[in-house]
Amino acid sequence: MSYTYLYHATLIDGTGRDPISDAAVLIKDDTIVAVGPKAEVPLPQDDKVDAIDLHAATILPGFIDCHVHVTSEAFGTQDPYATPFTYRILKTAQYAKATLDAGITSVRDAGGADRGIQRAFDEGLIAGPRTQISVTMLSITGGHGDAHSALLGYPLKNPLMVDGVCDGIEGVRKKVREVIRAGAQIIKVATSGGVISPTDNPEDAHFTLDELKTIVDEAQMHGGIKAMAHAQAAEGIKNAVRAGFHSIEHGIYLDDEAIDLMLQHGTYLVPTLIAPLSVLKAFDEGLRVPAYAVEKTKRVIEAHQTSIAKAKSRGVKIAMGTDSGVGHHGTNLEELQLLVDIGMTPMEAIVASTRTAADCLGWQHRLGTVEVGKLADITVSQADPLKELSRLQQHDNMVLVLKGGTIVKNRLPA
Repeated sequence: MSYTYLYHATLIDGTGRDPISDAAVLIKDDTIVAVGPKAEVPLPQDDKVDAIDLHAATILPGFIDCHVHVTSEAFGTQDPYATPFTYRILKTAQYAKATLDAGITSVRDAGGADRGIQRAFDEGLIAGPRTQISVTMLSITGGHGDAHSALLGYPLKNPLMVDGVCDGIEGVRKKVREVIRAGAQIIKVATSGGVISPTDNPEDAHFTLDELKTIVDEAQMHGGIKAMAHAQAAEGIKNAVRAGFHSIEHGIYLDDEAIDLMLQHGTYLVPTLIAPLSVLKAFDEGLRVPAYAVEKTKRVIEAHQTSIAKAKSRGVKIAMGTDSGVGHHGTNLEELQLLVDIGMTPMEAIVASTRTAADCLGWQHRLGTVEVGKLADITVSQADPLKELSRLQQHDNMVLVLKGGTIVKNRLPA
């Protein structure tokens, strides 16, 4: 049994309540056992207490990104058709460390991470965030998840990874069973086309409503597993909500009917506002970005921002997600400023990235807020994020990160 005592800090606990000045947090092993004003959280009289002076910094919950691809970055300098999949998998260690350094202690991986990656993070073999995995994305033939190129065939693929392409009622039912067998804890489905895929369009809906209902029903039979929808087209969004999907990812072409349905069903929206900006940034950096991806990005970017602003104003539940892997890992918290740009307050953006994100992942009972009984996933920022939210983007500003009470990053002054 050991204690960690964090003190001399302002606390923003993730609930949306007002900050607490001169706060302290007491951690026993991996769990928060006391939190509040320092005068109400005494230092235990125990030899095994690590008391850490935070020098007037700000304590926050560990941030949660509800949409990442932690095993890859979409654009680079190397040809994916000539890069062995093992090399790409080994790069995961680099991506995972950048994620933790940014203050992201939990993620929902939207395709790419499997049970082995998750276990490596859980056991500390690789330093990485808590991870909820989907394994792979289900897609129609020729859809957003079909990696086939008319000119080059398929890039080199991991032979252990499930191929997500499926069609028809029986086809989708079997594919759900296959990804669950591979370890999926949530089912990821492309209910529309996308931006960085070559043979489809973000304005087009994919899968029939009956196929989508089958996916949801089959997943529910396996311990109540939920489904998340890569959904950009208006009809793809609405079909996913009608079918019972738990969350809508991207939501580029939300119309009033789609928002009404999401409010009616309590569907979460994971905006990934940074994703299209990341495509254009990668192009400007001279990375291998196909011309069609640039064209489609420019086509959708204004509609995306307008849709998310409308959803926020109507009261749709918004959980932070970035599609990290489209852009560089470790840039996740740039999304918070983008949420403010569409109408959130800084506190609302923080809550979307902590408590609401934990709710979206079904982890609200153990993560998302700095409260007694929760796991001690905590970040400490030198800046006051309510006044300088954009400074959370700077890794040097994130001076302490704990995952389950264990310090995974420490840049506090000596």
